[in-house]
Amino acid sequence: MPQLPKIDLKYLKEAFKEPVNFWGMAGFAVAAAYVQDVTPLVAALAAEGLYLATVPASSIYRRLVDRREKQRLLKLREQQREALIKVFDPREREAVEYLRWMKNQIYSNYKKFTNAKQIPSNIQSLDQRWEDFVDLLDVYRRRKHHLRSINRQAVQNQLMQAERAVEGSRDDRERRIQQSNVEILKRRVAAFQDIERSVKLVEGQLQSIENFFGLVNDQVVTLPTPERVSSLDFEQLSDSIAMTKQMLEETSDTFAALDSHNRDMGKFELLLSNSSK
Repeated sequence: MPQLPKIDLKYLKEAFKEPVNFWGMAGFAVAAAYVQDVTPLVAALAAEGLYLATVPASSIYRRLVDRREKQRLLKLREQQREALIKVFDPREREAVEYLRWMKNQIYSNYKKFTNAKQIPSNIQSLDQRWEDFVDLLDVYRRRKHHLRSINRQAVQNQLMQAERAVEGSRDDRERRIQQSNVEILKRRVAAFQDIERSVKLVEGQLQSIENFFGLVNDQVVTLPTPERVSSLDFEQLSDSIAMTKQMLEETSDTFAALDSHNRDMGKFELLLSNSSK
């Protein structure tokens, strides 16, 4: 006996919520009320069972559901990105909007000067590069603001004082406490350095995206042939952005580390206070 295809709960729920299913059931209910007989309801249950057994298992319907979900997530991502842009400061928003304008100009100029009806996929990839610019700019601004909120020189001064305190410790217990403080402060300084390096890297990546948009625009305007435009290395920029994002993921724990260091500092101060009593 042939085995029925397995029905995924996701597709079953989507099929159940389809307007055609709702109105079909409603039609049977109206018919039952009109003839005052349960026969239409029995037929409705049979039809519903057949519908839910076949439609959610259909590959065509599953592709339809997947396409809807992809479009929904895309729309949600666009809404979230536009909401994010609104919280940028005026200078940051200006950079984002200028790059969006340049992207649209590139598309317009390409069609105008090459007489092409369709924009090739490599140039169309500027949509993703613009999104990357917004995402990286958000990371850049948050890390930049975090660095500005911290007095690094004060932390380095505390480290030097703590190292002197270790040398002047009166006993082993005090030495261990002061040495613990030294290690915490060293980790804080190292974390600052990691954040600074990531900020400089992201800043360079943002500039490279802007410059690449300018290069593509220059190429489209001055030498508007599909071959010349296609010769630009779109993949190199894509790979560079991917590496930058990977580095940011690898250093994303730095902020958590700083919070941990701050908690450790609080514990150390409490311990030092208790030991001095």
